[in-house]
Amino acid sequence: MNAKKNSTIAICLMVLLTFSPVASFAQATNTFSGQAVALRVSAVGLALALSDTGPLPASGGNLKTSLVGVNVLGLVSVDVLGATTSGSGTSSQSQASVANLSLLGGLVAADLVKANSGATCSNGQAATTGSSELVGLVVAGQPVLALNPNVAIALPGGISVIVNEQTSSSGGNTGAMTVNALHISGPSIDIVVSSAHSDITCM
Repeated sequence: MNAKKNSTIAICLMVLLTFSPVASFAQATNTFSGQAVALRVSAVGLALALSDTGPLPASGGNLKTSLVGVNVLGLVSVDVLGATTSGSGTSSQSQASVANLSLLGGLVAADLVKANSGATCSNGQAATTGSSELVGLVVAGQPVLALNPNVAIALPGGISVIVNEQTSSSGGNTGAMTVNALHISGPSIDIVVSSAHSDITCM
């Protein structure tokens, strides 16, 4: 009789634990992705990514890196490079920056080049933001003030400069944003200065 009673109690406890809120410890959480790179250079067989955080884990966290005094074969000269990416709670954000930049022998120069990207969740819906900050930007001897997204400047020799290059996608519970503050391309050359990527999946 006692054995039967104990068995009934055990079954009742299992049912209660299965369906009670206390037992639902494993709740769905937002997942993240992000990466920031201060300088990416591809030219004549050379491929470099400097001050690169690497990819952010899906669980989030915080990654940060920095460098000082970089000169890449005379193509690029920079004094300070920094990059960060993080994700927690309802947001993912990345930032990359360089100071005192000179590209292609001074064809493109700037005091500061910074990219920011972000992705957030609100009521299960994803949204993205992105921006660039360029101080003292000069292209082919001409100051560039416009910071609207995806401003393209064509230069002699087939060289193209895109200022505040932005690519985004969002719909429903997912959102992603990539900002390249400067993107220079031409024959055998591809240089990205200050690249920030963030994305999020809302649960």
